[in-house]
Order: sequence, then C-alpha cells, then structure tokens
Amino acid sequence: MSILKGAAVIGQSGGPSSVINASAYGAIKTALDSDVITNVYGMCNGIRGLLDDNLIDMAKEDPDELALMKYTPSSALGSCRYKLKDPDEDDTDYKTILEMFKKYDIRYFFYNGGNDSMDTCNKISKFMLKNGYECRCMGIPKTIDNDLAGTDHCPGFASAAKYIATSVMEVYHDSRVYDTGMITIMECMGRHAGWLTASAALANVGGNGPDLIYVPEVDFDLDSFTAKVKEIYARQKKCFVVVSEGIHDKEGTFIAEYANKNMAKDSFGHAQLGGTAAFLANYIKEQTGAKVRGIELSLLQRCAAHCASQTDIDESFASGKAAVDNAIAGVTDKMVGFECTRENGKYTCNIKLFPLTIVANTEKKLPLEWINETGDGINQGFIDYALPLIQGETKLTKENGLPRFVHLKKIKAEPKA
Repeated sequence: MSILKGAAVIGQSGGPSSVINASAYGAIKTALDSDVITNVYGMCNGIRGLLDDNLIDMAKEDPDELALMKYTPSSALGSCRYKLKDPDEDDTDYKTILEMFKKYDIRYFFYNGGNDSMDTCNKISKFMLKNGYECRCMGIPKTIDNDLAGTDHCPGFASAAKYIATSVMEVYHDSRVYDTGMITIMECMGRHAGWLTASAALANVGGNGPDLIYVPEVDFDLDSFTAKVKEIYARQKKCFVVVSEGIHDKEGTFIAEYANKNMAKDSFGHAQLGGTAAFLANYIKEQTGAKVRGIELSLLQRCAAHCASQTDIDESFASGKAAVDNAIAGVTDKMVGFECTRENGKYTCNIKLFPLTIVANTEKKLPLEWINETGDGINQGFIDYALPLIQGETKLTKENGLPRFVHLKKIKAEPKA
C-alpha cells in the first residue's frame, strides 16, 4: 500500500462515556506524532462539525492539557445524534463532506461512537470508495451498552459496569441501616441489551448484590415480578431489585411506557427511555404498602470518571491509537475491536479489526446462558467475563480535592494554502 499523505479528522458521536476521550486522545496523539498525517482536525459536535465547516486545529492545543483528555469524561469535541440518509436516496450531505475533505485535504477519517456512529462511518467510507476519493475511514468503538457486534467488549462498558456494581454495593448497605422494612428498585441503562444491568451482579462478588435482576433479553411479567418481591420482602423485610430501562412485556411494550405512552424519540427513532424504576416503585408500594425507593442511575453511569476502570482507560486509548496506526498502514473501512482470552485466571486483550458493514446497526445481546432459568438473575459466566474488565483504579489528576479535567482552546481550523 502506498504512503498516503494528508490531514486527519476525528469526531465523536452519540451518548458519551467516561473514557470516550481516552479513545479520542489515543487517535489524536498518534496522528499528531505521525510524519504522514499533515494536520489533525477535530469535528465540533460529530459529523455536524464537518457538515457545518466547524473544525478545530488539534495541533494548537497545549500537549499537556490535551493529555488530560485521557481521564476526562463526556465528549471533549462535542457530540451529536445526526442520522445520514441513504446516499442513493439523498447524497446532499455526502457531497458536502467530500467538499470539506477536499478543502482541508483530509485523507483520514476517524469516527468515535457506538452503533449509529459506526453506521455513519460505514456510509461515508462506502461513498468515498464509490466516488474514487482516497480516504481511509476507521471506526473507533464507544458504547457503555456493550452491544457492538464482533468485539469482545466495548470501550466505556467496563467503567460503567464498575460504577454500577460499586453503587449497588453502596446502596445495599444504605438500605439496611434501619430495622424497618424497605424495597429498593434501581434502574440501569440498556434499551435492548442487558450488559449494564447485568453488571449489578458483580456486587455479589463481595456479597452485597441485589436479590433480583431483570434484563431486556427476557420478557418481563409484572405479576410474576410482584409475587417474587412480596415473597422476598415477607422473608427478610428487605428486597433489592435492579432492572434495565429497556425491560418489556411479552407484547414488546416497554415497562416505561406503562407510565408514559408518548415518549419522545431521537433522530434515529429511539424512544427516550427512563422512569421504569419510578413506575415499578409506585406499583409495588401500592401492592405491598411497604416503603419503596426507586433509583434511576441515569447519566451517572456514563460520566463517573472518578470510578473508571484503568483497564478500560488503557484499552480505550489503545483502540484510538490502533485506528490511526492501521489507517497509516493502509487499512480502511474497519472498526477497531478487541479479541480477549480469560484462561486460568489470566486476562489478555488484543486488537482485532472488524468490517464496518458487519458492525453498523447490529446489536450484540447478553448471552441467554448467562441469565438464570427464572429470568431474574445473572449467572457466574457473566462474572467471569466482566470481572477482569473493571480492574485498576483511575490515575485521574486532582486539584483542590477535585478532578482536573481538560479545557480545550478549540481554535478554529483554517485550510492550508
């Protein structure tokens, strides 16, 4: 493969995570250090930044400040939820993107995100190939939902899992302070895949886990759920339940819809879920008369950098670096992923590339064999899978007892003469 000289552009898209910036920094630093990549640009608010000619010059950021991205949550470049149309139906956006590529001599395109972001990366890659513009396009995975196909796991999942397990353990102790009875229902993110909710089972490693766990891979029955909660509460005067926001009945109706029939949807058609724990808490209170607390972890799951897994941070950085290294070496139209082994107590993780066509818009569900027979708990198989991923404490810098996060200057890019 011939050496391809030109600029690189990177963007972040979709919901953020506590380590998405570690991935972006891995790509940005590697690109800045390259003698093949001439300039490095950041898209402000994902693909919108490219469409609106709103790019920033990453070379004009202070290197020491830029390094703080590795431990800063959320998306430092800004994010979006913008869906590109099928180019065969409307290629307006694609023509604009091609114009921007030519204007800034962009020959390397990196997109950092989840399922929908990989769809965007895939569409742009295929359009450039079809139109004969040489540009190497690489997807850098990100999703706390852990539902991207192919890869063993996704950057961001482990840190969210660690936060969830830690929070479950903390709430477990708090809910047992008084000698009066209490039922606790905690809601985790996860529309169609139960990886995050299953992470609550990690709390059982220390003996402080929930009594019941419900994930979207199994139909949820309200009557059965109520009976189980009543039985546990009658026996021990405490009951701790963790549910996914995406649990649904046998008809496919989200339990969250029981309380809200008119949920808003984003540009990709995804319902804005939430309120499952609140609904179930109110329902169980009516059925039992007990004191019931509904807890929705919400955004805390994806921005808790203080509780991030150092393993996750290091792997996220490595994924961004690998995207640039492989693109420079001539690879295109791929997503960086992980291939891992867990044997005899030893965990290894290696980079593996996956075709964007396979990854885009394909959801990886929690294996059914990791869910117990009654559909209300998680088996040891998941523990063995997830436990190695949450190891290591973040090296987050603190000042005055508080986190020191990155502050980018975001100097607008100018095309080179």
